[in-house]
Parts: sequence; structure tokens; C-alpha cells
Amino acid sequence: MQTILHYFLHLIFPGLLAYALYPKDWKRTYLILLATMLVDLDHLLADPIFQADRCSIGFHPLHTWPAILVYFILLFLPRPWRIIGIGLLLHMLTDWIDCQWM
Repeated sequence: MQTILHYFLHLIFPGLLAYALYPKDWKRTYLILLATMLVDLDHLLADPIFQADRCSIGFHPLHTWPAILVYFILLFLPRPWRIIGIGLLLHMLTDWIDCQWM
């Protein structure tokens, strides 16, 4: 169930959110939201790169609380920065939910 929820929140929910927030430009918005998953490139700095029982929040550089504060600040900037902030915060929320399953 955790895996299904994780990928739903990473792949399907952003599409629904894009359509709800920007129905006339939902495809572009959805692509921006998907692009925010590139934040996971910071996993490449970890050793091992993947560890099933590791919580990303607070461990990887782009998943720390100072970074999350920057993502929150993006919400107050104009598009496309606002969309990027939404995507990054949704990503952090998804990863935080994963941490709760551990």
C-alpha cells in the first residue's frame, strides 16, 4: 500500500492538482510538477544511493528543513516559481509520509 500511495502522490496527484489549479494550462503545469522530481538527484550523493528503510527528509541535502523553507518561500513568487514550490513541497510531503510508514 505504501508504494501505491507513494507513486500516486508523485505521478497521478500532481496531474489532478495541475488541472484543478490551472485548467487552461494544466499540461504545462503538470510537466513542471513532474520536473520537480529532479530534486531526488541528491540521492546520488548518498552511500548507498538507495536504502529502503532510510527517511529522505533531513538526510539528503535537498530534503532538509532549510531547503523546505526555500520551497515554501517559492509559493509567494509568481508563476512558474509558485508551481515549482508546490511541486517541491508535494514531493517533500510524499517523502515525509513514507517516513511515517517506517
